Amino acid sequence: MAHAAPVRAAPLDDQLCFALYTASRAIMGRYRPLLDALGLTYPQYLVMLVLWERGDCSVTGIGNALKLETGTLSPLLKRLEAAGLVTRTRRHGDERSVVVSLTPAGRALEARTAETQLRVGEATGLSCGEMVELREVLHQLSDRLRSGAPV
Repeated sequence: MAHAAPVRAAPLDDQLCFALYTASRAIMGRYRPLLDALGLTYPQYLVMLVLWERGDCSVTGIGNALKLETGTLSPLLKRLEAAGLVTRTRRHGDERSVVVSLTPAGRALEARTAETQLRVGEATGLSCGEMVELREVLHQLSDRLRSGAPV
């Protein structure tokens, strides 16, 4: 009686998840020294991007924008507040809701990040069109994976 050959996983370099993982690590590696000079970690930078774009925002609103849970955000926000970049205040009429606001120092930091974004963008070697296309494909992939049937 013949034995069936074992099913083998695709090689590591053929895995989409591995390509995304290594690309993510590489781009964050480019950001790290530039953000270190600004006194920010990458997750803190993402929070600041939300606030620069939207202004005052609830913790829930920031979490929704970044696809992060409130429990993950709380320590980030505490550190940003300790650094003097944001303030957190309870919303009048709803003590459960916390609003995060930029301080003048937090607002001033936005101009300094523009150079960081340009340098990382240049390091990718992608044209503006290629960046837009890649970003759109990644957004579609994320949306499909979030809304897809459970595994």
